[in-house]
Amino acid sequence: MMLGVKQIVLATVISGLMLCPGVLSLQEVNMELEIKSFAFSEGEKIPVKYTCEGENISPPLSWSKLPFGTKALTIIMDDPDAPGKAWTHWVLFNLPGDTEELLEAVPTQSKLVSGAFQGKNDFGKIDYGGPCPPPGSPHRYHFTLYALDQPLKLKPGASRAQVLDAMKGHILASGKLTGIYQR
Repeated sequence: MMLGVKQIVLATVISGLMLCPGVLSLQEVNMELEIKSFAFSEGEKIPVKYTCEGENISPPLSWSKLPFGTKALTIIMDDPDAPGKAWTHWVLFNLPGDTEELLEAVPTQSKLVSGAFQGKNDFGKIDYGGPCPPPGSPHRYHFTLYALDQPLKLKPGASRAQVLDAMKGHILASGKLTGIYQR
C-alpha cells in the first residue's frame, strides 16, 4: 500500500507530537510490550527455584521491540492475591533502555553494575523476594515491564509507590507476564 503525501505528513506530525512531553497524554501513547521467561510461560507455575521454598532468586526475563525513545526500563513484581493488598515482591528501575533481558539471579544489591537500582519490596528488603503465599489457593504473580522516556530521579530503595509516581507521564509502553504459585 502506497501512502499519499497527506498520510506521510500526518504520520510525521503525530510522531513528532509523541516525542514532545506533555503534548499527548500517557494513555494516547502507551503501547503493549511482550515480556517472557524461559523458566515459565504465561499463566503457568513458577518453578520452586524462584520462590521462598527454593533458592529465592529472580527468574530469567526477556523482551524485545522496545519503542523508539526508550531511555530506561522498570520491572515491578507483585502478588495481587495477597491478603489485604497487592504485595510487592520486586522493584527494579533505571535499567538501561537498550536492555533486552535479565539473567536469573539478579544480584541482591541496591545498585547493579548496569546502573539500575532496586527498590524496597514489601518484605522490607532491597532485592527480589520470590513467591511465598500462605498455604491455600494459588496466587498470581505479575512481572510488569515499563519502557520509559527517561530514567527516574530516585535513589535505590525507593518504594513501589514512589516509582509508580515518578513514572507518571513517562511510560512509552508496558507489558505483563503472570506466573502462578501455591503452597
